[in-house]
Amino acid sequence: MHRLFALIPAAGSGTRMGAAQPKQYLPLAGKPVLHHALRNLCRHTAIDRVIVVLAPGDSLFAQHDWTEFGTRLIPLFCGGQARADSVFNGLLAARDDIAEDDWVLVHDAVRPCLALETLERLIETVRNEPTGGLLALPVVDTLKRGDADGYVLRTEARENLWQAQTPQMFRYRLLLEALRAIEPAAATDEAAAIERLGLKPRLVMGDSRNLKITYPQDLAVAETLLRGMERL
Repeated sequence: MHRLFALIPAAGSGTRMGAAQPKQYLPLAGKPVLHHALRNLCRHTAIDRVIVVLAPGDSLFAQHDWTEFGTRLIPLFCGGQARADSVFNGLLAARDDIAEDDWVLVHDAVRPCLALETLERLIETVRNEPTGGLLALPVVDTLKRGDADGYVLRTEARENLWQAQTPQMFRYRLLLEALRAIEPAAATDEAAAIERLGLKPRLVMGDSRNLKITYPQDLAVAETLLRGMERL
């Protein structure tokens, strides 16, 4: 059976948070946000190793305690300007350890509330898929398209629309080639790069708790979710 690896691009600056440090290092329930994003990936027995891709010269990573994850966590200081750059650079840096058909699960550094059962659902659903897949949620809110001045232009149909989450799970070689073929800014997630090849990733039901921290108020929501998940 092909092995599974996880990769977390964590080289971003998180400018929308307006914080003094990148949001992956902001404190959340006594640990940096990144620590929570890594935890269930490192705990899952099917995942061989978890690679975190950091910005060159990142001095904050060493200021935190990652010993809980042992040798399963591999930091690489080869991040790029865009998310796709960091993922691509990380894949290249790990090429001696990952086989072409091994699976890579790419997860956001600022999604700290990934539940083990959600991760397991993704792995078990996608293992036998030819292309790969991603966690996602069907869109339930009414969607409005606005203009540059903040006025509604029209209401968009939401049928068959999904909100992408992470992890996103693809074969190593396929993902590497998909990212090589596009401009980094054109792929806001890995599935977008795969789609450019004319392939159809599998949509796997995600979890509303698996939020992405983007704005300051998201930290309080994430802490409440984490505490609730610990009691389950």
